[in-house]
Amino acid sequence: MWNEFKQFAMRGNVLDLAVGVIIGGAFGKIVSSLVEDILTPILGLLSGGINFTDLIIQFGEAKVKYGQFIQSVLDFFIIAFSIFLFIKIINRFKKKEEQKSDELIIDRTEELLTEIRDLLKEQKENSTKNETS
Repeated sequence: MWNEFKQFAMRGNVLDLAVGVIIGGAFGKIVSSLVEDILTPILGLLSGGINFTDLIIQFGEAKVKYGQFIQSVLDFFIIAFSIFLFIKIINRFKKKEEQKSDELIIDRTEELLTEIRDLLKEQKENSTKNETS
């Protein structure tokens, strides 16, 4: 059973997933810091310092913290939008790299075709010379 577990854990997909989860957790901290430390204060300034977390409805002993819910929804949208922008930037860089590699392939293909053309031309000239001699 231990050997089966080792084989499972050492498969490429499991290791890739583990690395992705760890990096995702670290990235989550960066995005949370971006939202909490940079974007939320700026939005607070723009909205006149409104703090939703203080909005509470109280029914006897029970407190309904709907302001905290509103703040969580707002945080979610800010985080989702930040991740969207980040992914969009990454995809733009990937697209540029793919275009460069495609251009290199096309250039190499053109070079090879030019060499083939020249060789065929040379063979034709040689065969014409041999026929006339």
